[in-house]
Amino acid sequence: MVHDPVQLEKERPDRLRVLWLSTIGFTVMFAVWLMFGVLGVPIRKEFGLTDVQLSWLSAVAILNGSLWRLFAGILTDRYGGRLVFTLMLFFTAIPAYLVSRAGSYQELLLYAFLVGFAGNAFSVGIAWNSAWFPKEQQGFALGVFGAGNVGASVTKFIGPALIASIPPAGYLGGLIPGGWRFIPFLYAVLLVLMGFVLWFGTPRQDKRPGQGRPFLEMLAPLKYVRVWRFSLYYVVVFGAYVALSAWLPKYYVDVFGLPLQEAALLTALFIFPASLLRPLGGYLSDRLGARRVMYWTFGIILVASGVLMMPEGHIVLYTKGGTKEVMQFTMNVWLFTALVFLIGVGMGIGKAAVYKHIPTYFPRDVGAVGGLVG
Repeated sequence: MVHDPVQLEKERPDRLRVLWLSTIGFTVMFAVWLMFGVLGVPIRKEFGLTDVQLSWLSAVAILNGSLWRLFAGILTDRYGGRLVFTLMLFFTAIPAYLVSRAGSYQELLLYAFLVGFAGNAFSVGIAWNSAWFPKEQQGFALGVFGAGNVGASVTKFIGPALIASIPPAGYLGGLIPGGWRFIPFLYAVLLVLMGFVLWFGTPRQDKRPGQGRPFLEMLAPLKYVRVWRFSLYYVVVFGAYVALSAWLPKYYVDVFGLPLQEAALLTALFIFPASLLRPLGGYLSDRLGARRVMYWTFGIILVASGVLMMPEGHIVLYTKGGTKEVMQFTMNVWLFTALVFLIGVGMGIGKAAVYKHIPTYFPRDVGAVGGLVG
């Protein structure tokens, strides 16, 4: 990375283009990755799926969205994020379109797995932006990029309305599918368009910090215990975020009896802070230190989770006059939503704090380390 102030100022427009376009691209990819959280409800109705079968659709997508992050990060360091990210956008558009044409549960399961490839875009964007930004700005830059997690709420906002408004037969004789199938079709179109925008909108002379380095040398940092510790930290702030994003809509519908549209909006109250507060987390990590910020967020998540784990009920006191019920506790939808919102705040700030560690400790290997941690 160039540290000359004059050169840094000269490259500033290019850095910002990389940051904003990669963030938009990641937002679309994240929306595609977690679209089954909302689509699962009408899919279950159409195909007559059990809860277990439905959960597998989200599970295989999430699995494939994690499998290739290490290699995607290494490829980004070696060949540049512009090439790798663009290819990922085009590739993911294919299974996204196929989801809209699936005629059986087996086809859906296969296409859901392939669509999950979108989740690997995270390690590409982290490595790409780390290569372009100086150390003192990396926390904020990675936080801005990571805010693309808000893509998880895109389907929750537009999905129910589009599913209800688009006729089941679609348009143009079914060329544009209707109902829930319109959502993956729309995402496929957006992925292709975003691929062209990213390719022509970012600098041709890309940063390639891993160019020419042997593959095994780029894997060398994985021998350090610190790297694996970062992975455990990220399970708390991101792994749980992905699980809750996919699971909350169904939970609101099944437990609290809410319609899908309301369930999706309440889920967004968790997703927004868990995504949009990443830039704040990066800024605080740059100023106060990533470790301190991370520990504070862990504390917030722990307290809120502890209240959520409390069983509903009351304490019975035995007195001379008989029994008396005290400290009655019931988890209503508003208390549940408030606690989940608080967890989202902790996760949003905490995700940026965890990733701020990586370019600090491993500035030459952000792709490999960031891929494994993610």
